[in-house]
Amino acid sequence: MSKQKQVPKHIKHTARYTALDLLTKIANNQAYSNVLINEAIKRHQLSDKDARLMTEIVYGTISRQLTLEYYLAPFIKKAKKVDMWVKQLLYLSMYQMLYLDKVPEYGIFNDAVTIAKAKGNPGIGKFVNGVLRNIQRHGVPSIDDIKDDVERLSMEISMPLWLTKRLIDDIGFEETKQLGESLLTPSHVSARIDTRVIARDEAINVLREEGLEVEESQISPYGVVAEKGFLASSSLFKEGKMTIQDESSMLVAPSMQINVNDTVLDACAAPGGKTTHIATFLEADKGGKVISLDIHQHKIKLIELNAERLHVEDVVEAILLDAREVKNNFPDDCFDRVLIDAPCSGLGLLRRKPDIKYHKTPEDFMNLQRIQLEILESIVSKVSQCGIITYSTCTLTHEENKDVVEKFLNKHPEFELIDVSGSEELEKSYHQKQLQLYPHHYHTDGFFISCFKRKT
Repeated sequence: MSKQKQVPKHIKHTARYTALDLLTKIANNQAYSNVLINEAIKRHQLSDKDARLMTEIVYGTISRQLTLEYYLAPFIKKAKKVDMWVKQLLYLSMYQMLYLDKVPEYGIFNDAVTIAKAKGNPGIGKFVNGVLRNIQRHGVPSIDDIKDDVERLSMEISMPLWLTKRLIDDIGFEETKQLGESLLTPSHVSARIDTRVIARDEAINVLREEGLEVEESQISPYGVVAEKGFLASSSLFKEGKMTIQDESSMLVAPSMQINVNDTVLDACAAPGGKTTHIATFLEADKGGKVISLDIHQHKIKLIELNAERLHVEDVVEAILLDAREVKNNFPDDCFDRVLIDAPCSGLGLLRRKPDIKYHKTPEDFMNLQRIQLEILESIVSKVSQCGIITYSTCTLTHEENKDVVEKFLNKHPEFELIDVSGSEELEKSYHQKQLQLYPHHYHTDGFFISCFKRKT
């Protein structure tokens, strides 16, 4: 394959070329998909239609990467060498052919060949055309040909084999299958309503009048879910009566059982979604306050901006500090409530960030557990008598969730596990006073919440 060359602007700023550019960068571990997509839409000034197609292609191709590799393998096995970008071009073209019913094949083929010629040379264009025509003519190989059940499931749901085995060990074969299949469906957009200033039913009516298709969340009394529409364009968002937040994370603040005069610590706060939700339960004139920590200055600014937009800045104080240094910066017994939304592997976010599953290793879980326990240890003496710690993550692994809770409680018998208030009716996910939401339970992010109260 020849060297890459300068691509004409009229090709470079198309949905499919942009998708190829991002998929190649992601394959080279240059950034996460969600970050690159948002940047690319602005940089290439894509229309709404092109932005939607590009986003669908990128997320869909990444989500099904292992499946697409399996399908493509027999069609390129005789090629001496196929550059990474050419493979990505074939993957994204196959994704459209196999999974996007409304996209005409002639458009897929024409764009793929045009891009191949422009980025490479006529020979690469001919190669890409030949492969896609063969796939069209013969169809892709059947996954049913894989004899081993676990390997076959891994390929069906495009989940690395080690992670598939791991999930089966934790939740069983059928649950893993349901989880994996759910991750191949698009995520909902959800938002939290500030019910102090507008009732959720009234907010839904306003959003519908503005042309947005929304329903109430099934798991949070503060949430609305949109199938279609751009919630951040709504008047409620602009007026600070609503903010974008996943339904699962809306369960955190209620679990803390906050009183209006509490002093609250949000130890790992950016970008501030949970901080601002906590703030709605506090009243400044009664002494209520939430101190929000993060280790990056620009994220501190983001917390402050979100607090201002949502009109809760009078009870929010954002401080630049590593949560592991709380022990050296605050007096003992000073917080009534503490939230540790801990750094984690993020496996609960696979529907939004599908590339995560290809880059994690089992070693990551134990490394993160060490950090999570360090944060807990740093804040433990700062919790007042009868105070509550809420520990949450957006991941699925027992090392980062139940094991952390067990190790903490074994070391600190002065704390006891209590109910996760507001989550008791989520029967699929709530067991033994701990909430473990899997993405297929309620079509949310995967999420974990556990609460412990200081007895003495």
